[in-house]
Amino acid sequence: MNPLAERVALVTGASRGIGFGIARELAAEGARVAVSSRSPERIEEAAATTGARPYVLDSADLDAAPALIEEVERELGPLDVLVTNTGGPPSGPFVSFDDTAWTTAIDSLLLSVVRLSRAVIPHMQKRGGGRIINVTSISVKQPIEGLVLSNALRSAVTSLAKTLALELAPHNILVNCVAPGYTRTDRVVELSQQAAGREGTTADVIEQRTIAKIPLGRMGEPKEFGDVVAFLASPAASYISGVTIPVDGGWTRGLV
Repeated sequence: MNPLAERVALVTGASRGIGFGIARELAAEGARVAVSSRSPERIEEAAATTGARPYVLDSADLDAAPALIEEVERELGPLDVLVTNTGGPPSGPFVSFDDTAWTTAIDSLLLSVVRLSRAVIPHMQKRGGGRIINVTSISVKQPIEGLVLSNALRSAVTSLAKTLALELAPHNILVNCVAPGYTRTDRVVELSQQAAGREGTTADVIEQRTIAKIPLGRMGEPKEFGDVVAFLASPAASYISGVTIPVDGGWTRGLV
């Protein structure tokens, strides 16, 4: 028996990378999966590969979240699992970002989670439970140089999740975060290329320098991250709420 059989899950930002890996593993565990992305072409392709139902959502379009939740529930059934995932904001030093850059990042990384959570919570309360799983970053444990927007706003999502975990526990709604480390995705390749440009070197040199800091000696794969999310969505994780789980090959050095 698949552990997620008959459960309905929505994964945002799922056209590629970590979001795609999550959707694929949830589907493999038996869930009925909805996937969303701002790119109609890419999300259609991802859905065809995973067997999911595709939807178009731009995480910065804050008014679209409630309509998406309603549409998913109408077509697939009551939503048991919400996985919020968004692409990373631009990299660069603090002084390079103006108010517009901050506002755009806040809309995309933080307010998208607020809107999606606010839209789905009443449905989960009515049914007596559910799971909200936020994809954040290891930068919430150990800030990453050059990622000030992500460092600040992923941490805000973590604090929001902890607050919601406390508020929603009486309703059996479990809220957790999963923090990816250096995972082999297009985003990590892009960051390596940007760093190489700033430093006058090659992306391969940057990548090897990164891998040298990972105790397991390699980058992670999206499937490995998806496996952890699938666990948190499953009955086996029924007593876990309010935590952040790093999936980083041991990169973070802190005790908590």
